[in-house]
Amino acid sequence: MRQTFSNAVFLLCATASALQIPFLESLNPQNAVTTKKPLVSSEAIQADISSKALLKRAKELFKIAELGIDEYNHPTRVIGSKGHLATLDYIYSTLASLGDYYTITNQTFPAVVGNTFEYRLVLGDASPNSTQAMSLTPPTTDKEPVFGPLVLVANDGCAASDYPSNTTGAIALIQRGTCPFGTKSENAGKAGALAAVVYNTADGSLSGTLGTPSPHHVATFGISKADAAPYIAALKNGTIIESSAYIDAIVESIGTTNIIAQTTAGDASNCVMLGGHSDSVAEGPGINDDGSGSLTLLEIATQLTKYEVRNCVRFAWWAGEEEGLLGSDYYVSQLSAAENKKIRLFMDYDMLASPNYAYQVYNATNALNPVGSEELRDLYVDWYKKEGLNYTFIAFDGRSDYDGFIRHGIPGGGIATGAEGVKTRKEAEMFGGREGEWFDPCYHQLCDGVSNCDLEAWEVNARLVAHSVATYAVSFEGFPERRVGVEAGRVAETPLYHGSKLVM
Repeated sequence: MRQTFSNAVFLLCATASALQIPFLESLNPQNAVTTKKPLVSSEAIQADISSKALLKRAKELFKIAELGIDEYNHPTRVIGSKGHLATLDYIYSTLASLGDYYTITNQTFPAVVGNTFEYRLVLGDASPNSTQAMSLTPPTTDKEPVFGPLVLVANDGCAASDYPSNTTGAIALIQRGTCPFGTKSENAGKAGALAAVVYNTADGSLSGTLGTPSPHHVATFGISKADAAPYIAALKNGTIIESSAYIDAIVESIGTTNIIAQTTAGDASNCVMLGGHSDSVAEGPGINDDGSGSLTLLEIATQLTKYEVRNCVRFAWWAGEEEGLLGSDYYVSQLSAAENKKIRLFMDYDMLASPNYAYQVYNATNALNPVGSEELRDLYVDWYKKEGLNYTFIAFDGRSDYDGFIRHGIPGGGIATGAEGVKTRKEAEMFGGREGEWFDPCYHQLCDGVSNCDLEAWEVNARLVAHSVATYAVSFEGFPERRVGVEAGRVAETPLYHGSKLVM
């Protein structure tokens, strides 16, 4: 009888909060399982990867996303939806079908999810074209329009003293910078504002998140620097700008689950760990973001069962990435110091099949991150060079699930093919594709379906993921030993990103 997430995983959920990843404590080099299978090699497992198998999984995942239609009127795998629950079922049952090669567990944790149904901002007699509602914003009072004058907040709105006395009953206009958007919204609420509008200090629109909900948050929007400029000038000249704001949104707490699979064989004190996220945004099915990463892990986990490993391999499928890296952050926060040290490195695989792709490597250096991050970066570079493929470095700035690991002293890195960034002329020359367009024109949209995945790029990157697994599953020779304590210089800083959206 097929094991499913719903009838098997939840048996483990009841103990997840009481135990710290329970299977980790029971595995050690002394009780590691031995096999008569051949030792995994990079060449062998790369040969097991095919775009045909990846495409088959993508089609299955899209059917799963269609389960979200009843709730959202379109396919989605956002946490809490039927599409995401079925995604977890698919991952768990696939792993369970592989026999005793893996110990499978889960980790249920509280998550905050938000959904904005409708919003409108009118400043004076116009609605700024760049207007966007912040992620995890609360609605306006009673989910009805609110009316009041626009008030310019001093400095960056990070201190209570920045808010003038006439903020009460007004709509606060706040400059981006210095502190998180959530802090600005909270301060505006404490000052009596009906809503808040944060304007960009760089070119372009402003799409951010308020992060952890606060009872003092108010309905919050982002607008561009260009759209804000005439209002700022008018307010400084003493002009009164009567305005209105409206947001219909929900922010609620739910439970969701990470799924972890670790080889029963291999040295459990020296684990190579890799992860992708199981959820999509509410707006679409997420077959590239991050179906391409999570399905790559599932396919490699399947193929790895043919082989023996010397070091343990730990796969993770995170939930709540799109809400702000919730699953991976929670996982790392629950590790004891001893369990933390067993993870020699973490590899993040998020978006591997963008249609207007570039082969991107996170520029993770040892100078700014836990020692070993740069060695992982160079493994990717060396592979692309060996294959005669171009590559480019991208910022290691907190946009995906590696962030919690490097903040807790674990070396990290990964590869990607691009999201909403615009492909340059040089990149078009290096990788082909369309200059001046997003790497993934369907990023966080309904059109992120099966046809949105470039199968050539996906297979190439899946082979590189397989190479990374095989390399460290055999040996960590030459890879830096883990050091005791937190090593990442970024730990004390607030990152520009924490997940896909700006946080400050």
